[in-house]
Amino acid sequence: MAAPTETRQAGSAKDLDGDTLREECGVFGIYGHPDASAIVALGLHALQHRGQEAAGIVSFDGRVFHSERKLGLVGDSFSDRATIERLEGASAIGHVRYSTTGGTIMRNVQPLFAELEGGGFAVAHNGNLTNGLTLRRNHIRDGAIYQSTTDTEAIVHLVARSRKPLVVDRFIDAVRQLEGAFSLVALTNKKLIGARDPLGIRPLVIGELGGRYILASETCALDIINARFVRDVQNGEMVVISDDGLESIRYAPPQAMRPCIFEYIYFSRPDSIVNGRSVYDARKAMGAQLAREAPADADVVVPVPDSGVPAALGFGQECGIPYELGIIRNHYVGRTFIEPTQSVRELGVRLKHSANRAVVRGRRIVLVDDSLVRGTTSVKIVRMMREAGAREVHFRIASPPITHPDFYGIDTPERDKLLAATHDLEGMRRYIDADTLAFLSVDGIYRAMGHDGRDPVRPQFTDHCFTGDYPTPLTDLAVATPRRLAMLAEAD
Repeated sequence: MAAPTETRQAGSAKDLDGDTLREECGVFGIYGHPDASAIVALGLHALQHRGQEAAGIVSFDGRVFHSERKLGLVGDSFSDRATIERLEGASAIGHVRYSTTGGTIMRNVQPLFAELEGGGFAVAHNGNLTNGLTLRRNHIRDGAIYQSTTDTEAIVHLVARSRKPLVVDRFIDAVRQLEGAFSLVALTNKKLIGARDPLGIRPLVIGELGGRYILASETCALDIINARFVRDVQNGEMVVISDDGLESIRYAPPQAMRPCIFEYIYFSRPDSIVNGRSVYDARKAMGAQLAREAPADADVVVPVPDSGVPAALGFGQECGIPYELGIIRNHYVGRTFIEPTQSVRELGVRLKHSANRAVVRGRRIVLVDDSLVRGTTSVKIVRMMREAGAREVHFRIASPPITHPDFYGIDTPERDKLLAATHDLEGMRRYIDADTLAFLSVDGIYRAMGHDGRDPVRPQFTDHCFTGDYPTPLTDLAVATPRRLAMLAEAD
């Protein structure tokens, strides 16, 4: 949620062309480890791709809670010994955040912490509540005081207002009132708690390090600390970790999972395993399926780095066209390029990508990318290839056209800013100035994931950005005013 006075700036300094999908955050927690905060900081490093605007850690030393919340990257805030030493205790949770507003503000940085009747309570959230504004309005009407503009604070209030005697029961009471997507980690003076929404839209895994349990958004966060993957937290499951071990509680009736398909297309790190499936293998399979559906008569396959690399490998292997690095990514763009002029903004893509002329010149190339949002980056990439001497530029997208916005924790533009929602295929091709353009079909992405195609009655994934099939109520949207829509624009 964004504050009424804050504005959504998809084309702002943090994204020069406003043409990139953004995941909102990542969570990590560990219970009973002597180096808890240092372990959490390392885990957040591995989850940095899920949020680069802010990071926070809350720890508990058996007597008091300690909190450090910072704007910026994990490495800029949690690499020094003094900071980690201030975060005393054997249990800790952490959070990395991407904000969709013009400027991240400290009061929204997680984990959130509050002193409740039963003691301290900290919570971190990946996802977005589609009834968060409604809960907030009702709480404020009843006299509650909110300190932030993030929907996560509604969870704190729900736990505080519950009449259940035990904190676990209070937490169950709270999550049963939530709608939308959420993976949560919470810390009390005796427990580490994790919960995943009833459809399992956002990922959450359990790990183990030296006999101590870990909760994390992705398995790559376990790998960085050499922890063992135990299992995924199931949809509709709450896990409670304490001195007694790990307890599983089913807080919602069993139902078929619908994980977010974009975790496989874009968000999760390629070396992660999400719901039992290698993200890297899934992306290669999407590229191979795209080659079967939309082959191209070309000399070389070129990925749009970095997210298009696995799909381009799969495309090239399937169609027998050589794979080459025709675009080189600059990994050292930095974060100080704040307010470029319009003339410099037009060159913004070259800060990130440069043409490899030796590969491109005189050749017919197939550009493979993971998705197309506004199309502005694609325009610049195609132009760059032509200026580098490409004879033909064929564009292939390893996902279906994005025609609907997201309300579950992905930063997508409004529908009228989505290129596929306002143009047909030929109109999109002309807009980006490619010789040909093709997308992976909706059925094709399901086939790449090991299914026969999309079942319209029981789809296996959350795929609303392609189909408009939102799997949960959109309570806030249904009663939205312009002000509420502005607040809904910020997800966590």
